[in-house]
Amino acid sequence: MTRFTAPILAACCFSMCACAVGADETALTIYSSASPGAISPDLYRPIPGQGPRNVYTWNHQIPGYAVVKQQRSLEIQRGVSEINFTGVAAMLDPTTVIFESLSDPAGTTVLEQDYRFDLLSMDKMLERYIDRDIILGEQSVKLLSVSNGGMLIERDNGEIQFQTGYHGVRFPSRADGLITKPTLNWMIESNAGGEQDTRISYQTTGITWWADYNLVYNEGEDANHGTMDLGAWVSILNQSGGSYEDATLKLIAGDVHRAQPATAGRSTFSGGRESDMRMKSAPGFEEKAFFEYHLYTLGRPTTIPDRSTKQIELFDAAKGVPVEKKLLYDGSKMFAFYGGIQNDKNFGVSSNAKVEVFLSFKNEEESGLGIPLPSGRIRVSKLDAADGSFEFIGEDTIDHTPKDEEITIKLGNAFDVVGERRQTSFSRGDDWVIESFEVKIRNHKEQPVEVQIQEHLYRWTNAKITMISHNHEMLDARTMHIPVTVDADGEAVVTYTVRYDW
Repeated sequence: MTRFTAPILAACCFSMCACAVGADETALTIYSSASPGAISPDLYRPIPGQGPRNVYTWNHQIPGYAVVKQQRSLEIQRGVSEINFTGVAAMLDPTTVIFESLSDPAGTTVLEQDYRFDLLSMDKMLERYIDRDIILGEQSVKLLSVSNGGMLIERDNGEIQFQTGYHGVRFPSRADGLITKPTLNWMIESNAGGEQDTRISYQTTGITWWADYNLVYNEGEDANHGTMDLGAWVSILNQSGGSYEDATLKLIAGDVHRAQPATAGRSTFSGGRESDMRMKSAPGFEEKAFFEYHLYTLGRPTTIPDRSTKQIELFDAAKGVPVEKKLLYDGSKMFAFYGGIQNDKNFGVSSNAKVEVFLSFKNEEESGLGIPLPSGRIRVSKLDAADGSFEFIGEDTIDHTPKDEEITIKLGNAFDVVGERRQTSFSRGDDWVIESFEVKIRNHKEQPVEVQIQEHLYRWTNAKITMISHNHEMLDARTMHIPVTVDADGEAVVTYTVRYDW
């Protein structure tokens, strides 16, 4: 279960009360449904001239949630008492709230619970004071209505006037029912009373996490191979309307299904198999397999303020990881098999000239990694030896990636390597098509390059390569790779013919 960090205020009901006597223990487990790199910085930047954004109006855009757990000792008097918890997360799901006594679970029960979120504001006060007197400047006037950023008022002489804005408005007293902070309320019955250990939990939206990876690419003697240094940070965006002080932090990586609307309030995960590998000695994160997901637990308490973005190192930077630079020319990438016969001569003959650049590495222990990597954005830099500065050369995103899997990230398009693709012949019968293509790769570098040419057989499912000038590999029934080496300031030409039958 989860706990929140807000102070408890003891309120009396039926002449009974409950008082906190112990320090809080707070735990926070954060689940993310964010696509890597999909969270706009606008979600957590302050609005110029206005300060932090209003969590109550836009937090639903945050793709994640958390289970908040709190354990605390309470002095609960015998009988019925009412307890108010203020300062909880404004975006909590009230259907998930649970209060329970650990010391006397059979004798202490919750009779009623509710979540109060009618927060004090100028708009709410004005709504409550319609048809009542307010103070405008030094005069008492009657408020008739509020609309369009202004209010309709009636003066003592019966004059009715529209007042633009709310400058100078004062109220005789606070309107009934408005509170300054979101509040959880319980009506509790206890047979024994006395000091009890209690546990409170709930789920809240408006909070998420993702991984940010920083990769430094070091070019080797071979232009196609090098090494990299990889560091990782966890970014936590908290716009839940609650702060979590000195909390035990856990992060769940994986695609956790969540029913909508949420109905479960208890923490649904327990146990798990410890990994043999510690990601980082305490007080950093420790990783372990957890059900069909991965759990990252921070080895020290941390404070996550409301309306903040906090970054914590996920693991020590891995140094000297082997990495391969790959060039891919996909001249027909804009075309695909649409599920029907394509016998138009002009279908698929347009050409894309860009040669894409990728970095590829194996997430394995012998390469210096072998760590389950949560989804996130990878930013790649390279050292400029002229002045010792690191320059940005591209970025991409990765999905959740287990150990021993290969990771390929796209950096951009090559400047000095270009491609060209053209149809050289086409013939068609009643139930067949035969066409030929010529694919050229031109290299304007001072050293040779290796390029993978990718071709798509998009006219029909029954396709056969009848002639090809180079060795090739079929990745699937309609995609083939043709590796070529292009000399410095040279050109490579690939030709092939394909027959479609239907």
